[in-house]
Amino acid sequence: MIDRSTQDVRISAIDRLKTPAELASLCPIPEECAARIREYRKTVNSIIKCEDERLLAIIGPCSIHDPKAAIEYAHRLKDLAEKVSDTFFVVMRTYFEKPRTALGWKGLIIDPDMDESCDIEKGLMIARSLLIDINGIGLPVGCEVLDPIVPQYTDELMSWSSIGARTTESQTHRSIASGLSVAVGFKNSTSGDMTAAVNAMKSASRPASFIGVERNGQLAVFRSSGNDSCHLILRGGDNGPNYYEDDVEEAKAMMESLSLQPRIVIDCSHQNSRKDWRRQKRVLRSVVDQVRWGEKAIRGFMLESNLEEGSQKIGEDISALRYGVSVTDGCIGWEETERIVTHAASMIQEARMHGGREEIL
Repeated sequence: MIDRSTQDVRISAIDRLKTPAELASLCPIPEECAARIREYRKTVNSIIKCEDERLLAIIGPCSIHDPKAAIEYAHRLKDLAEKVSDTFFVVMRTYFEKPRTALGWKGLIIDPDMDESCDIEKGLMIARSLLIDINGIGLPVGCEVLDPIVPQYTDELMSWSSIGARTTESQTHRSIASGLSVAVGFKNSTSGDMTAAVNAMKSASRPASFIGVERNGQLAVFRSSGNDSCHLILRGGDNGPNYYEDDVEEAKAMMESLSLQPRIVIDCSHQNSRKDWRRQKRVLRSVVDQVRWGEKAIRGFMLESNLEEGSQKIGEDISALRYGVSVTDGCIGWEETERIVTHAASMIQEARMHGGREEIL
């Protein structure tokens, strides 16, 4: 018998959650979809390892709160991905968990109804179903790994993942990253320091042992082989942006000092845009210039984009939310997304056609 006077003292309720296997049986992944994901992962890993000269383009909403809008966005992004496929391999940003410095909506998985009811099982089902649908459209998906158990519900559907600035220092997340089935990007800390993220890359590249939950719900010790596709995500920090040439060179030197191949993805949002979604195009312009001038360590970029530009607050009346507008960070709208991504691809292709850096000079 559990002694409630000493255990779970501050737990008001415990609700049983379907195991990953149970949820997967209700929302199975078609074999055709699984075959696509296997190919997507190979491509992402090849780009990260510099075996494919294209760049990763991780594009999508800051967070997904409306499945209908997400599917409409995915169809548009698929069309754009085909237009720029010679230059960019597009991965849709499908973030369902939101880390919070203090309070705020924690994402579709935790609170799908956006009313603090926190029907997590419902959120997991919606997220899994949506990931299957987007893969079915023909787009690979990328998620942030925040809760250490959630990957058991979504890992088989992802082609790329990230560890956020607030969790990069977490040993738990480094261990999980070492065992994830996909390439993992570690963001620099909110202060802007890159040390923790580079150390995380080194740690996650090595075998690890950690406690986790099997798909049948059984607790187990997982022993990983290490992740060979880790990379650094530069997202700026308290002292400002860190996407400039000097920042990239500093990051490269840090990785090389730990015998790591320099692999960098530039986040065009967050502190790199000084939290102003309108500035994302400036960051992308710098990424394009550096790639055109021969910077091989830059393996991709991230854009926060939605059907409509800007952001909105979550009010008491959820039905009053504007369709296609972010409820977290501000995003560029679709027209801007299509314009700047198409232009960036054409600029890089032009440079390659003219022989690269020597001709540009």
